[in-house]
Amino acid sequence: MALDLLIVDDSAAIRKIKQRVLQQAEIPIGSIYEAGDVNEGLIAMTKEQVADAVKRAATEVLSTMLSIECKPKDMYTENLALGDAEGVVSFIGLTGKYAGTGGLQCTSDSARHLSSKFLMTEFAAVNEEVLDAFGELTNMIIGNFKTEMENLLGPMGMSIPTVIYGRNFTTRSLGHEEWVVVPFDCVGHQLEVKVCLKEQNPGTESTHQAAKPQFIVG
Repeated sequence: MALDLLIVDDSAAIRKIKQRVLQQAEIPIGSIYEAGDVNEGLIAMTKEQVADAVKRAATEVLSTMLSIECKPKDMYTENLALGDAEGVVSFIGLTGKYAGTGGLQCTSDSARHLSSKFLMTEFAAVNEEVLDAFGELTNMIIGNFKTEMENLLGPMGMSIPTVIYGRNFTTRSLGHEEWVVVPFDCVGHQLEVKVCLKEQNPGTESTHQAAKPQFIVG
């Protein structure tokens, strides 16, 4: 298994030298991150690790359960949660030392396509079966993401998925936290996986209580 590494040094030249030494070593290396100090490194690495974990979690579920190749695109960040929406949106609350929300978003056509692959039956419209299938995909993808992130962040709890379907609705964050967004191209159909995690103050974390979503629908 490839290792993701963080090189911390206030000298950019020294960081490059260390990176070359590591690359020449006979160890499997995944991503290499650089930072000038520990605080900068933790912020940079966490954002990239979240995106990488999302890519691995979604790719595994979609290839295994739907038997389709979904190619992740470049991740980006946003501060408006899911924003203006049309189609199907889902979200799951996460709790622990880091808490927040994970969710999926796509158009109605994409939701029907993904659900058809998942349940091996065709759907002419978004119905209860499609929404149930989309909720289960959300549970699997965010569940896989949670399992991987627990290796870094410690134990985490997860709520049951909520799925919303409609037109011209808006979702907005209750706070002003940054969301990591990873788009996927699923054979011509677009799917976005979005995650927002925030470190909790000491004494406020709970891995046993149901997590509350960090955004509302209006």
